[in-house]
Amino acid sequence: MRLYLTIGLLFFSIGIFAQNSHKEEEAVTKACLNYLEGFYEGDTTKLISVLTPSLYKLGFWKNKKGEYESEGLMSYREALDYATGVMKTKRFAKPDAPKEVKVLDISNHIASAKVTAWWGIDYMLLSKNDDKWIIEEVLWEGPLDKK
Repeated sequence: MRLYLTIGLLFFSIGIFAQNSHKEEEAVTKACLNYLEGFYEGDTTKLISVLTPSLYKLGFWKNKKGEYESEGLMSYREALDYATGVMKTKRFAKPDAPKEVKVLDISNHIASAKVTAWWGIDYMLLSKNDDKWIIEEVLWEGPLDKK
């Protein structure tokens, strides 16, 4: 009888862990989608909801010679200004623009994800504060090579 009870508790615990893990993955994915849609739609509300004010975003872009060079840092304020510019000029992403999120790893308070967008790829580091996932750092490279 004890064996059956132990096995039952084990499966119950595994089920709870799997549910929590799935819930966390959905929350990280949602944070990354808010980031992506914030830039695509010019929606500063979505960006504010997921970016830390101390955002560290560094990127690399191809110059006219086809060589990568650093685009420099984008601050939290610059991210919001960029989105505002998208909204003002109505330069939204095309409907078929890439919009993919792949959660790479989740721990208790940190996570990593890869986002594929029209400008290239972003690798993100997130932290969980008050049960909410926030994007702390972004390292990106663009444009995507079309091979």
